[in-house]
Amino acid sequence: MKFFIFAVLFAVAAAGTYKTSDYVQSKYEAPAKPDYEKQPYSFSWDVKDEDTYNDFVHTEESDGKVISGSYRVELPDGRTQIVTYRADENGNVADVTYEGEAQYPDESEYKAAPAYSAPAYKAPAYSAPAYSAPAYKAPAYSAPAYKAPSYSAPAYKAPAYSAPAYPAPAYKAPAYSAPAYKAPAYSAPAYKAPVYSAPEYMAPIFRSAYKAPAAYPAAYPAAYPAAYPKY
Repeated sequence: MKFFIFAVLFAVAAAGTYKTSDYVQSKYEAPAKPDYEKQPYSFSWDVKDEDTYNDFVHTEESDGKVISGSYRVELPDGRTQIVTYRADENGNVADVTYEGEAQYPDESEYKAAPAYSAPAYKAPAYSAPAYSAPAYKAPAYSAPAYKAPSYSAPAYKAPAYSAPAYPAPAYKAPAYSAPAYKAPAYSAPAYKAPVYSAPEYMAPIFRSAYKAPAAYPAAYPAAYPAAYPKY
């Protein structure tokens, strides 16, 4: 519990001393689109496929300022739609015209689908089978004739037991002779005492770097000697 309270106080203190960053996000400006000068062009293409009933033509041209063109397409009703258009700084104007007459199929040629009636389903008649229980005759059991066996007690004859004859073993004590012990001949080693010679010692020479003054100053009492002794 104490650790939890300490952690909360530490978090509050850290939050009070936290300083946000002075980072300023840069502003992104999209590059300006280049102003391309409009160029003149022209194209034309067409599609005619009788198997798929596609008949389409498109033509367009421009001098860089005004766009004009037209396209035509064959409609399912047999007509041809022609669109002529012009686009400039004032807007787009289209003129739509049609060629041919719309053709519709004769309704008498249309035959409605035949009426379909669901087949009549007759459930099969099911009759439960007639079950007759079989005639069962229990077999006749006759008790077997049992004759108890006759037992005769066996004749038991006790075996004749004779104790075996054990001859006493002949024990001969071994002859033991004491080993002949010969003490080893020991000769003391020849020891030679080392000869020690006293080291040559030279007394050190001390030299003092101190230089005595010539005489004591007048302030010292007269009891002191006039000069330090020389060493």
